[in-house]
Formats: sequence, C-alpha cells, structure tokens
Amino acid sequence: MISGDSIVALSSGRLPAGVAVLRISGPQTRFVVETIAGDMVKPRAAVLRTFRTPDGSVLDSGLVVFFPGPASFTGEDVAEFHVHGGRAVVARMLETIVAFDGVRHAEPGEFTRRAFLNGKVDLVETEALADLVNAETEAQRRFAIQNAEGAQSALYLGWRRRLIHARAMIEAEIDFADEDDVPGSVSDTVWSDVRVMIAEIDRHVAGFRTAEIIREGFEVVILGAPNAGKSSLFNALARRDAAIVTDEPGTTRDLLEVLLDLDGMRVRLTDTAGLRDAPGKVEAIGIEKARAKADRADLLLLLEDSLSPRGVGPFAGTAPLLRVGTKLDLLDEQAARDAAGGYDLVISTVKGTGVEALLAEIGRRAAEAAGDIGDVLPSRLRHVELLGEANRHLLRATDNGAAGQELRAEELRLAADRLGRIVGAIDVEDMLDVIFGQFCIGK
Repeated sequence: MISGDSIVALSSGRLPAGVAVLRISGPQTRFVVETIAGDMVKPRAAVLRTFRTPDGSVLDSGLVVFFPGPASFTGEDVAEFHVHGGRAVVARMLETIVAFDGVRHAEPGEFTRRAFLNGKVDLVETEALADLVNAETEAQRRFAIQNAEGAQSALYLGWRRRLIHARAMIEAEIDFADEDDVPGSVSDTVWSDVRVMIAEIDRHVAGFRTAEIIREGFEVVILGAPNAGKSSLFNALARRDAAIVTDEPGTTRDLLEVLLDLDGMRVRLTDTAGLRDAPGKVEAIGIEKARAKADRADLLLLLEDSLSPRGVGPFAGTAPLLRVGTKLDLLDEQAARDAAGGYDLVISTVKGTGVEALLAEIGRRAAEAAGDIGDVLPSRLRHVELLGEANRHLLRATDNGAAGQELRAEELRLAADRLGRIVGAIDVEDMLDVIFGQFCIGK
C-alpha cells in the first residue's frame, strides 16, 4: 500500500545536537530530494550536498541518503537529511519540506505504521521496535532485539500453520473419507498434536511474568519499623539523596521509587513508610500503601535496627525475603559478630559496609528471576489474552468429541484466528491506534 501523501519528521534525539536526522517517506520523497539537494542522489549512498529552498536560498549543508521503495523501512521511497542539530536549522528544514504539495508532518508511530501496512514488519515486530527504542538496560535491549528479528512471530505463526493444517486434515476426512488419497482416520494424529500444542502454549504463557520483569523491572520493596534505616539504605542504593532522612519516626509517609541498572537488569526499588501500630491518620495511609506494595513485590528487604531491633508484625507479602540488619557501625565487635549470624546481611550506610554485597545479591536474584533472556516469551498482555483465548478453543475442540468433527474443526479455525491476531495476520484495525501511539513522532 502506497500512501497518497508524504510524511516528514525529526527522527533523531532532542535538540540541540551535533547532528539531526530528518526522515521523509512517501511519493513526494524523490521530488523533495531533487529540489532541496540540487538533483537526485545515488540510492543507499550518503552524499554531501548543500541544501536549498526552491527559490535557491541556502538552508544548510549535510548528508542526504535516498532509499527507493519497496526496499526501504516503510516500503515507500524514503530519504534522510543529516543536518546540523540546531533548533533553527531543523525548524527551517521542516518548514521548507512541508511546504511541498502533498507533504505533511508525521503523526506518532506513522513511519512504523506504514511499514506494517506495507508488510515490512508484523505487529509483534512493531511492538519489539517500540521496546528497542525505549530500552534502558542491556536485558531490555537483548529481549527487544530478539523479538524485532522475528523469533516471537515465528513461534506464533508456526502454531497457526499447524492449526491450519490440522483443520484441513479434519475437513478432508469429513468431505473425502471415501477417497484413496485421504488417510483413513487422521483424527487421532491431529488431536494428539493439538494436545501437545495446548501444553506448549501454556508453558509459553507462564513466562509472561519473566517478560514483565525484563521490560518493567524487578520489584524490590524496603520494609521495616520506623527509623530502621530504610531511607538511608534507599539513598545509598540510589547513590543520591532521594529520600528525607531524620531521627523522627514516620518521616517517610508515601512510596518513593528509584530505578537501578544492576548488571543489565532493570530493578525498581521502593522505599516505604515505617510499619508500626497506632500511627497517625496520614501515616496510616502510607503504611497501607507499603503493605499493598509488598504484596506485588518480587523481593522484600526487611530492615531491622541491629542495635535496637523492633518487629513489624505479620504482613501478607509472599515474595522472597531478605532480612537485613542495619546500623552496623554502632555495634562493638562482638555485637557485630552476633548480628551477622542473625540476619541474611548486615550493613552500615554510614561506612558503606555491606551495601555492595546487598546490591550484588539483589542483582543476582533479579537475573535469576529473568532466567535466560534468549527464551521466547510473550511480551505484551494482549499476547497472553489472545493465547488464552486460543487455548480455550483448543480445549473445547479436544474435549468435545461428541460435538462432531465439523464443530471441532470450527474451534481450530477460531484458535488459529486468535494466533493470527497477535501478529496482525487477521484484521486488527481496532488495535492499531493504541499500538502505534506509543512511538515517538519520527518512528
């Protein structure tokens, strides 16, 4: 599909910058390049040119690259102007380009949307491109690259092909059972393979939590009684004064959050209000938030003042627990040795003792929770929902032998439809605005 209009946008980072990249796609691309760059350039070669307005005024000098369609990112003619990254230069270039008939500013994600509509990428690969643009850690980058290269799509399309073949065999048995070239009862083989596929999909869906940890972060929540040293540890791990630290109990009343990159893993660290009985009204709200956050955590750090231990009572969190003794610098040598035996780790945020060991342990647990980043995992909740629908149709097909082969074959069709919707092989117009809306303008 070739669009009737052309689109242009800044595709590089925030201005000012050393170099800015302007991207244009659509039927007017060639004419724009010929006019601004003086004449046409050799495809796929970066050429140094002086850029001019249609009346001959100099805009800037830089590189221009032309990618003729359909062998381009969008499937249309695409060009890039590499100019000096000043705001005035970029603004004047964009103003000049959109002055051409049939050229307008791009909407968020519109370049990638055209690539999808022209069959250059499928929906799963599109979502992976968004993840790649937004990747902040090495684990996120590797996960996005794998999906952008089609590993996830290949899995879903492979399942879909198996279902289409299974349905074809069942329908052939129904319609041509008396023909010599149709095997006499393929049902047993077909339904056996479908049951195997149900188990495969279930195992795949079970990996969604791992994918969430890679994409959203490993949730670590700091808990403890007031003045247990939670905010001091939070600041030490964040390596900045992110939380107020005082001797007054109840200073922290809301959730404070910071993102860490530990050996390529995204870790979301949350400081919470001190847990105690009979708090004030505002503090009670903070404590309730702390307990709710603990329920959703992947790891809990339960801090205790090793000089003056205070319990926090029971809480409902089921995540793994690390008991951490704090204020080690206030203990004498014997008391310090005793404390080390009573906790998983002992620390002093004043002297830095044990803080690096705690960071290393958090990083180890985060990596363990993420598992092998090379595994193919469902990367979006919509994938999980559609996979769940597909499996429900497959279960009805395998469990309802009394329904007749025609109805069971229809369940196979519905399951294959759900798998097709994940990659965009089936009409998904209602989802496109949501998916492409998460992109930046120039992508």
